[in-house]
Amino acid sequence: MIPGLDRLTRKLILGIACALALALLVHDRNRWKAKTTHYAELLAAERGAHAATIANVRAAAEQGRASDKANAERVKGRQADINQRSDHEFKERLADARAAAGRLRRRGASAPAGPGGGRTAAVPALSLATSGAHQAAREDRLPQPERLIATEQAIQLDELIKWVERQAAVDPGGTAPD
Repeated sequence: MIPGLDRLTRKLILGIACALALALLVHDRNRWKAKTTHYAELLAAERGAHAATIANVRAAAEQGRASDKANAERVKGRQADINQRSDHEFKERLADARAAAGRLRRRGASAPAGPGGGRTAAVPALSLATSGAHQAAREDRLPQPERLIATEQAIQLDELIKWVERQAAVDPGGTAPD
């Protein structure tokens, strides 16, 4: 105790000290309350930005899916067109080759077997030595049915190569027009 102070003075000093402590506490409380409000506002803004980011990502993903679907449909359509055109060209070329083979067969069947081929104008005949060379060259050839098969296979391979090149030209990324 402090000597010379009476009881009332001590109470007064104690009251003032309590009031000051209370004032400091209220002031401190107000400061913390202001900081808390500020942090709550920052948190709310961050949560809003986070929600907006999520919404943007979802919208972009949906747009990407729609774009991918449209691109896949475009590629499928382009490939179907290529398939149809290739099939048509292949069948057309086969029909032409078969028709040409049929004409050759008919011409070969109606032609006389002797030299000169049944022409109306007289043409000097080839010597035996020359006709032998002609016969030797014919022996190295494929028989008529096998020629048609070889021609059909060559057409098939040629059309397959064209089909592969056309399919490879289709841009699946959608960056270039087909």
